[in-house]
Amino acid sequence: MAAYLIGHVTVKDPEKWAEYRRRVPATLSSWGAELVFRGTRLAVLSGEHRHTDTVVIRFPDADSLARWHGSPAYQALLPLRAQAAELDLVSFEAAD
Repeated sequence: MAAYLIGHVTVKDPEKWAEYRRRVPATLSSWGAELVFRGTRLAVLSGEHRHTDTVVIRFPDADSLARWHGSPAYQALLPLRAQAAELDLVSFEAAD
């Protein structure tokens, strides 16, 4: 069953964020992942949402998502990510 990673992002350093975004795709290919959506918030229609950007990545299954997140290739990017943006990551499994 497909699993999705949703990242809610507020960029702190646009240059570092651009570098992080450039480097992430190479970490995804081994796990069969694909970028589904990347965009900037238009409006909060209900409730609260503190971040400005969102990214959605689809993985073949939850195990692939978890293994990607824990992989040395992705973990090596975490210091850059922390400098570049405030980020909340949430994983979801697709419902039947």
